[in-house]
Amino acid sequence: MGESETGTKSDGETRSGTGISEANAKEYWRRNVKLIAGLFVVWFVVSFLVAIILAEPLSTVNIGAVPLPFWFAQQGSVIVFVALIWIYVWRMNKLDREFGVQD
Repeated sequence: MGESETGTKSDGETRSGTGISEANAKEYWRRNVKLIAGLFVVWFVVSFLVAIILAEPLSTVNIGAVPLPFWFAQQGSVIVFVALIWIYVWRMNKLDREFGVQD
């Protein structure tokens, strides 16, 4: 079964530019967006809730001699952001292998 220039196989199955079926491409994209949304929630909690919005009530919690909101604003959020990047790369590599679109 050959593939035409339009990306439609001769049996009628539509394929995306990545070489996977359109249904698989939609599932791949759905899971990618779900991962991004989850990581975005963590980013929001760390950068806005802990460091800014809840800074006053959390200021009694200390890491060493430094209040928790200040620590997150200065150092903790950077550590969390780097961890989020590593988690995204790890999970996307796993997802790419699962759908057969890895490099």
